[in-house]
Amino acid sequence: MLLRTSITSPFGRKTRVAALRLDLMDRLEVVHGDTLDPKDPLRGDNPLGKIPVLILDDGRRVFDSRVILEYFDHLAGGGQILPADPDQRLDALRLQALADGLMDAAILVVYEVRYRPEDGRHQGWVDMQKDKMTRALKAMGEFLPAPDMVNVGTITVACALGYIDWRKQVDWRTINPSLAPWFEAFQKNVPEFAQTHPEG
Repeated sequence: MLLRTSITSPFGRKTRVAALRLDLMDRLEVVHGDTLDPKDPLRGDNPLGKIPVLILDDGRRVFDSRVILEYFDHLAGGGQILPADPDQRLDALRLQALADGLMDAAILVVYEVRYRPEDGRHQGWVDMQKDKMTRALKAMGEFLPAPDMVNVGTITVACALGYIDWRKQVDWRTINPSLAPWFEAFQKNVPEFAQTHPEG
């Protein structure tokens, strides 16, 4: 299988953490995908032009990261990072959705500064995205299981916090200090997270 992604994408990172955790990396070829290059094969693999995208051996394209994690769980025998119990599964999926939304808003803040000319930037738009991030971070504590629980939700939360640590859109430790000890404990419990740090 081929995983087209970027080392800096938090969505790509969650797929790599999951692949490592589920011992699937030897079945993957990881290649860089450039979302800004119209000639990159990415747009042929995913009509939305987003990363990550997984190309299966039979040619099928799988996107987005949520679907890729579900497929990885299936390949690993099921019930590994996507709980089989309906209530636990729902909790993991809700947490993943919250953390995915947090990452979406964080990326939009970065893109507004990186890709829009300074005289065309809209501070109100940036403030709205940061407000989404703040609300998500404040709410996250009520959704979080223990840091030794490794599932699609907790993997995504860790990738979101790691991305914000790296890009510094907001100070999440001030917004919700209770997340810091969880994040530290998760990193100790999941060595695959450190292996996927965007700075190597």
